[in-house]
Amino acid sequence: MRETWRWFGEFDPLSLTEIAQTGTAGIVSALHAIPYGKVWPAEKIADRRAEIEVAGFTWDVVESLPVHEDIKRGTGPLSQHFDAYRASLENLASAGIKTVCYNFMPILDWTRTDLSAPLPSGGTCLHFSAAKMAVFEIHMLGREAAREAYHQDAIRAGDIWFLSSTEAERDTLLHAVMAGLPGAVDRYDINGLKTVLASYDGLSHDDLRANLKRFLEEVIPTASTLGINMCIHPDDPPGEILGLPRIVSTQDDIGWIMQAVDDPANGLTLCTGSLGANPYNDLPAIARAFGHRTHFAHLRNVTKDPDGSFTESGHLAGDVDLVAVIDELLEAEANHDTNIPFRADHGHALLSDIGQTFQPGYTLIGRLRGLAELRGIIAALS
Repeated sequence: MRETWRWFGEFDPLSLTEIAQTGTAGIVSALHAIPYGKVWPAEKIADRRAEIEVAGFTWDVVESLPVHEDIKRGTGPLSQHFDAYRASLENLASAGIKTVCYNFMPILDWTRTDLSAPLPSGGTCLHFSAAKMAVFEIHMLGREAAREAYHQDAIRAGDIWFLSSTEAERDTLLHAVMAGLPGAVDRYDINGLKTVLASYDGLSHDDLRANLKRFLEEVIPTASTLGINMCIHPDDPPGEILGLPRIVSTQDDIGWIMQAVDDPANGLTLCTGSLGANPYNDLPAIARAFGHRTHFAHLRNVTKDPDGSFTESGHLAGDVDLVAVIDELLEAEANHDTNIPFRADHGHALLSDIGQTFQPGYTLIGRLRGLAELRGIIAALS
């Protein structure tokens, strides 16, 4: 397995010189300043690659080449969007980039309710509170239907929290939820989020699946011809939020996607934290089933609560058996002569991380601790 480190370019407080001290070999990056749906220009891709290579790295994975919301909704100038996506793939291939991560989650790339939840031993972590998310949907967005989507314990706790919360605390919750919009994408206020949610009214699970299948049919043949591996990221969290359908949350979902366009270029980003937040997912079994179609791995861990909440734990401390997952990925590499790039996904804010303006979860010390633990697993298994 090949070590990589996610770097947000101009949006990252860490320099490549600092990242070099982690000992990682590859960089995971993207052109976050380019609006969704626009072609990534070849010259900007070349500039980013040169910047990475001058620092002594290779640009191993694009994360992410975003999918326009029109494609997810199945509306708007779809041919134009597909043409732009294919053009970006062609420009990436011309620069030697062969792995592209993307997701098909409506509106938000990921969702948390707390960006700096305190840890018992010091430091902070990312946390998803089902109670606070229920508050956000029911009380702040006015979605009474959300009462059917959450555990009753979460709804009761959320009602109590809302009654005692201040406007500043509710603003902090909105900020945390909006942190799932990456790069230069504008954040929404409550009314703005209501408006964009309304654009998805009536879209069913089957509709979103059909729109993903159309996307795959449009782009996978091009990716395959170019030698690019596309790898879809699972839903985060892997369950319904905001009344939006989720179609990459379970092993069955992944199997459906792999068969929708049965081409090796149509692959998976195996995110153990995202999939691990679903109590019904067996992560070693998923790695065993789809190791041959896993083109990229996000390795992190979570601790789950009965009401649907979860906390991003230490890499060796959560509910996911990362040793077993990595063992399956190493077996897939041996059987299929591949070298799967992986990164220590997210990390606690520890020591000098505290007070820094990192992208949420993308700390230095916390991720380095996670990388060290993953290195230990891989060394022992190898």
